[in-house]
Amino acid sequence: MKEIVLAGGCFWGVQAYFDTIDGVAETKVGYANGNKENPTYEEVCTNTTGFAEACYVRYDENIISLEDLLRNYWKIINPTLKNRQGNDIGTQYRTVIYYIDSDDADIIIKSRDEEQKKYDKPIVTEIEPLKNFYDAEEYHQKYLEKNPNGYCHIPREFFKK
Repeated sequence: MKEIVLAGGCFWGVQAYFDTIDGVAETKVGYANGNKENPTYEEVCTNTTGFAEACYVRYDENIISLEDLLRNYWKIINPTLKNRQGNDIGTQYRTVIYYIDSDDADIIIKSRDEEQKKYDKPIVTEIEPLKNFYDAEEYHQKYLEKNPNGYCHIPREFFKK
């Protein structure tokens, strides 16, 4: 099993989407690469903690490759927007690929460079090693399963297997 953390705007939709991908064994939402321990959602929303709303993804590389996982990630974000996706605006909504295995960095950069060919504007999605990740509060986990009409910038048809 491999792990990666993906930030793509509001974490509810990112989790709901990756839960539909064959080979993804586990997801959880949380706060990545900020500057304090155990942040709360309210603190993250102040734009002072440095955290991004993110989704931890554990996947079976025998079923889905990192390249394919990233192709799926690029489908659900606009990587040219800084600090926003859909109606969500703020630094916590920036797009970032946080790698856990340093061997993944080259694959991620190659994927970004390939994706850049589709855009006139530069991709602003950050690529960084994961420094820290704190699970979000329980009410955020699997939020769109619990609240099927909850807001999400990702089109609902993307959530079908």
